[in-house]
Parts: sequence; C-alpha cells; structure tokens
Amino acid sequence: MTDKVALLEQHVPDEPPCDLLPQTTCAIQSPPMAERQLRVLILGAGFGGLEAARALARAPVDVTLIDRHNHHLFQPLLYQVATAALSPGDIAWPIRAIFRRQRNVRVLMAEVTGVDRTARTVQATGGLVLPYDVLVLATGATHSYFGHDEWASVAPGLKTIADATAIRRRLLLAFERAEASSDEAERRRLLTFVVIGGGPTGVELAGAMVELARQAMPHDFRAIDPRMARVVLIEAGPRLLPTFPEELGAYALRSLERMGVQVLTGTRVTRCDAAGVQCGEERIAASTTVWAAGVVASPAAGWVEAERDRAGRIKVAPNLSLSGTRDIYVVGDLAAALDATGHPVPGNAPAAKQMGRYVGRVIAARAGGKPAPPTFAYRHHGDLATIGRRSAVVALDGVHLTGLVGWWFWGIAHVWYLIGFRSRIVVSFEWLWSYLTFQRGARLITGEGTEAPASTAVPLPPANDFVTVDRQRRA
Repeated sequence: MTDKVALLEQHVPDEPPCDLLPQTTCAIQSPPMAERQLRVLILGAGFGGLEAARALARAPVDVTLIDRHNHHLFQPLLYQVATAALSPGDIAWPIRAIFRRQRNVRVLMAEVTGVDRTARTVQATGGLVLPYDVLVLATGATHSYFGHDEWASVAPGLKTIADATAIRRRLLLAFERAEASSDEAERRRLLTFVVIGGGPTGVELAGAMVELARQAMPHDFRAIDPRMARVVLIEAGPRLLPTFPEELGAYALRSLERMGVQVLTGTRVTRCDAAGVQCGEERIAASTTVWAAGVVASPAAGWVEAERDRAGRIKVAPNLSLSGTRDIYVVGDLAAALDATGHPVPGNAPAAKQMGRYVGRVIAARAGGKPAPPTFAYRHHGDLATIGRRSAVVALDGVHLTGLVGWWFWGIAHVWYLIGFRSRIVVSFEWLWSYLTFQRGARLITGEGTEAPASTAVPLPPANDFVTVDRQRRA
C-alpha cells in the first residue's frame, strides 16, 4: 500500500518500526496494558466513526481511525453532486485535516480485510496488522440489488463521490449524445432517465434531474430541447417515502408530478440493462438508470462472526457492543439497534452520529475508570427530504412542514451539519446562485467515457431549424 511511509512516520512512540518491505506482514507491538493507554481502533470514517473519535478527544486513549478513503463525505447531499448542483469538494473533507488538532488520533488510509478476535488484531491491505484493545466497527452499508448484483454496472447506486461523478457523467453525456444524434428514437432513449427506489434518495434524485433538464440547460443546445427529457421514478411499494407519514408521501407524489416526473408506484423492476429497464411486461428504454432502492450492511459482520439480521446488520446489545463482549462496538448503518419502543434505529446520519458519540463516551469512561453511561437511547430528530426548487417535506415530532417552509428548513438543517465555516458559506452561495440564475455550476464531464460517441458525423440542423426550436421553447 502507498501509505507505508506514513506508517513509518507515525509509529507508536518508544517502539522500533516494523519491517515494511513489500509483501511482508507486520504487526505493531505494544507494551502490556498496565504500561500504556487503551488502544482504540475505529474502522470507518463516516458519521458514526467520526463522532466516536471526536468523543474521545479528552480521553486517555490512543485512537487509530482507518478508512479506505482519505475523506469524510456528507452523504445527504451526494445527490447534488450527481446532478451537477455541487462539486465534490463542497461536501467532502480530508480526514487528516479534521483531526489535525486532536493529538490522540492517528489516521490511516487502507482497506480492512479481516479481524482476528483471538489475537485482537485487524488486517488491512499492504500487509498491515493493527492491534486493538477496543474495536469500533463503523463501516456502513452499500447498495443492495436484492440478488441481482449483475445490475450494478448498468444501474449504479449513490454512496461515494466516485458513484456521484459517474452518474453525473452519464447524465451529461446523454444530452451531448442526443445533440449529436439524428435518430429521433435514439434521442428519446438518450433523454430518458430512470430512478429505481422511492425513498428520500430516489425522490431527491428525480426532482434534481428534472430541474437540471428543464431549468439549467434549455438554452444551451441547438438540435434538442432538454425540457423534453423524461424522468421516471419507480417504486415497488404502494407509495413514495414509506418511512414518512402518509400525507407527506402523497405530497411528494403530487409535487414530483407537477414538476414533470413520471412516478410508477407498485411497480417492480424485473430486469436492468444498458438500454433501459423492464417492469413486468413494460419496457422503458433509457440511457441512464440510477439505483436507490435498498442497502445492505458491509461485510464487517463476517469479519467478527457476529449474528446479523436480514439486511446483514450486526445485532448489538443495548450498549451497542457485540453481544457477550467488552472489546467490540458497532455503530451506524452496520448496527441493528433498537430504540426505546423496540423499533429498529433508522440508518441515517443523525442516528449514526448519536451512536458514535455514545460509544465514544462508553470507551472514555472505561479508560478513565468511571462508571459507564446508561444504555443507548436514540432520539429521533425528524425526517427530511427535498423534492425540488421551493419544495420539501419535513416530519418533526408530529409537526409536518411542506412547500417553501419545508424547503427552507431542509436547507438550513443541512448547511448546519456541514463541517467547517467555509463549506457552509460555499454551499449556501451555490444554492443562492442556482436559485437566482437557474444555473448549475458543476456541469463537468470528467473521467472515463468522456469521449464523443463513436459514430459517423451527424450534420447540424440548418439555421431555420434553430429558430424553430427557439420558438417552441418560448411558446
């Protein structure tokens, strides 16, 4: 792994660095427990892992935070990167920068491959072996295709910056290729976009896609009218936003339909391919399909041989520990925890942050020889989803907000939870600029697949055709 130099620079004090020759497995040895501080190893720098490390800032512990990426990502706004409203740097921050002033935290970039519970070590890429006294699993979740993993290449999900930029590339390339095509049927297919899943991510993606096509790009093309793009949202269940109150799901449906989104509820996708999707007997030809229908926990449960639920989440004790242990805790989307009423704790950012903060306090109390805090109690802060420009739904302890009021509340809440003053200012300005000008500032096609379509040259329409298109738009 490329971070072996960083490992040498940050090895445990008073210990000789281990041999880090390529293909060599090394273990970092430490003095006996009585002669050193508690070693806390946190796997994953998402919301849960980040909060756990922060909660240990004043504790007498040595924290190692390991993640396969070098950045923390604010996932609730990832769909805006996918639809060219924000740039990746607006919602992601280097992990090392976040913890630069927390001296008891060491950051490693590596991918975990296994856990040895007997030896209390974690194995990672590059032959890295890390010992621990307390292990915090915060590796999150990934896309679930319900037994059809072969759909992943044609219907990408939205969990990482790479996912978002790949979806943005597909969206923008579709318009470019439609502009260059002279085949009307192919143009219709290229300008058809399908979102599978009617939860918050699916609703937000569908609304943002139709705004991109109908507000940000109408005057940028000559041979096509981007406002003719078709956005289809498919939900297998009977209604949108199934975790929200029913009236808010109905409001979201009406709002999306007013915007021009075609919503299909009670519809199950039976096939996905590069040319579109199949829903029973109906075929929808589309250039871009995005998966927002479900998630499954990361494979961390297999590393520790833990009992798990149907979604692969680890069943935990009331204090979020792996049942029967004092040295392994689970937080975030990976934990199958229950709230005070016996209902599952939702897999969202506020829940992950609460879990991480709680586990941090538990570990800090143990390291300081103090009584452990009471068992974990999840506090629900509400459900929020934006539908589009000036429209959102918010459910807060029996109070429901919709429309412009809900949209302002949604925006303020998301800006508040961003990391750093700069990010809050930048995102607020981007949103204000987009609101006033109807423009998207991140419409860049980058990465693989940016080449022009491999086909014969297509003659541009004559000037009088341009006039016809412009007249249609004004009408």
